[in-house]
Parts: sequence; C-alpha cells; structure tokens
Amino acid sequence: MRKRVTSPVVPQDPATPDPEWLDLEQLAQVEVTSEDITYPIESALVPGEESGWRAAQPGEQTIRLIFDRPQRLSRMWLLFIEPDTTRTQEFVLRWSPDGGRSFREILRQQWNFGPPETIREAEDYRVELAGVTILELAILPDKSGGEARASLAQWRLAG
Repeated sequence: MRKRVTSPVVPQDPATPDPEWLDLEQLAQVEVTSEDITYPIESALVPGEESGWRAAQPGEQTIRLIFDRPQRLSRMWLLFIEPDTTRTQEFVLRWSPDGGRSFREILRQQWNFGPPETIREAEDYRVELAGVTILELAILPDKSGGEARASLAQWRLAG
C-alpha cells in the first residue's frame, strides 16, 4: 500500500494579502447611497481595515464600484457580520458592461441572522465576467422593514 501524510489545507482568509485580490483603490471609484462617518466604505474594500462599512440610515442601500477601465472578474468574496439584531437580509449583485445603461443580475441571496449563534455570513462566488464597467451591490438589511442598517464587513474581488 502506498501512503503519504500531508499537512491539512487551511482555507485562506481573504483579509490577508493575496496577489489575486484587485486593488480597488487604484482601479475604481465607489458610490454609496449612505455612509456612517465612523464606518466608511473604504473599511470594507481595503485589506487590513477592521471596522467595515455601515449605512447612516435604515433601509435598502447600494454600493457601486465604477471601474476606470473594463475589468475581468473571476471571484467575489463578501462578509457580513450582524452581532445584535435578528433579521433576514437580502442582497443583490449586478454588473454593467456599458457604464450603467443596462445591468445584469449575477445573484440574489437571503440570509437569516440570529445572534448570538448566527452572526456571520461569508459568501465566495466564482464568476466569469468580462468587460465589467460597474459592479453594484444592493443590500436590503431587513426584509420585514425594520430599522436595521445595512453593513458590509469585507468585499474582495479577483480578476
């Protein structure tokens, strides 16, 4: 019998430096519909930041990445954390190949937060998109219409 002992594979945390992740500060402008000044959008998009982004008011919010040049995207990694409020969140990812004249939905996802057990939603999507001029993330923080504020701990993209 042939046998080999290998070390376990530890999944990499997207917050750690990885040449695969795009430098969004250099490649895109960002638009947000709302922003709490103590939780700016850069805190969710720049590796090494810890606080993440949070909206200033409740209700649906949109984050748009407007690329300087059309981009190829192969991976999207999102992390949402809700330590306090039980709620059902929905988010939608869309992309535009033509500067925002039209959008194509990539996915629509719902998640039930139920602190203290269920406080973290991490999503890792493999995609094959070429010519992306705008990438949009719309977050409905509470499908029941409560006062929850949209938040995003991390958002990473790979080309």
